[in-house]
Amino acid sequence: MFGGRSGEHEVSIRSAKSIYDALDKNKYQVFLAGIDKTGGWHVVEPKWLQGGAEMKSLPSGENHLRIEEQKADVIFPIVHGTYGEDGCLQGLLEILDVAYVGAGVLGSAVGMDKDIQKRLLMQAGVKTAEYLVINSADDLNKIKVKKYPVFVKPASMGSSVGVSKVSSLQTLNASIKKALKYDRKALVEEFIEGREIEVAVLDGKASIPGEVIPKGHEFYDYEAKYIDENGAELRIPAKLKKALVSKIQQIAEKVFNILECEGMARVDMFLKKSGEVIVNEINTLPGFTNISMYPRLWEASGLSYSKLLDRLIEIAIKRQREKMKLVRSYNQDGEARI
Repeated sequence: MFGGRSGEHEVSIRSAKSIYDALDKNKYQVFLAGIDKTGGWHVVEPKWLQGGAEMKSLPSGENHLRIEEQKADVIFPIVHGTYGEDGCLQGLLEILDVAYVGAGVLGSAVGMDKDIQKRLLMQAGVKTAEYLVINSADDLNKIKVKKYPVFVKPASMGSSVGVSKVSSLQTLNASIKKALKYDRKALVEEFIEGREIEVAVLDGKASIPGEVIPKGHEFYDYEAKYIDENGAELRIPAKLKKALVSKIQQIAEKVFNILECEGMARVDMFLKKSGEVIVNEINTLPGFTNISMYPRLWEASGLSYSKLLDRLIEIAIKRQREKMKLVRSYNQDGEARI
């Protein structure tokens, strides 16, 4: 299931293509459900998906999909961004009572909202960058930034969409207005000088850490992630001492558990020269393109792309079976009923 109504529509298509290509067709009968930019659902033929990076958006047409009529064993929702990664789609799949890959409603919603995510991490003693929340353009005059540069970002977007690195007061307001085009809430976040370290988490267990080194880009932005294949060096594994690797993995697993995540997630951090680790954010539905960090980290950890997909599907089916055993109601005598 891919596409969607967010600014990450095209990224989702690229992820879907990579997943489809890697799935073992001898093991799975794969159906493609595409959501166009207007929210329409379509049956998509594999030959269309093979257009890859040349595709701009899902086509409109009469070939509409009625999801309630599908009898899938498990759904792999690779719908990045708003309405797909924020708990909305997960809620629909819960109502349909179908197994699906990735975090549930709560973990998805919390993971998507960087403001709420940070509040929970700070409460649990996890270090993260300090920030201000901007709810509307009316708040612009209330902002007091003590030190530049800062990052401005939508509270609930991914793939660095709408994110700006701001070096002066003169460009701050324009960057906030840009972020507010994508979300009703924006963050002004302190700049953390340090190495960008990322860890993939699968069912609560962390991979080896990797490092992102932007090239020709001021930071690891949308273009560097998905368009410019030379936009960043992904150093896997990151050059770190053994004790530091263990520390970073423990933090990633802790973040995964604090935020009630399931299945998969990628935890992004900053490593300062002092050795201090600052958590940037969690991504509960990380990119799955052929240059994305999540599958590459697991491949370097000994789990191939296709085996990683197998494992995610197994986790989804197991979770659904466990949920089916839960008591849903009870009779007038107070006896439990499944």
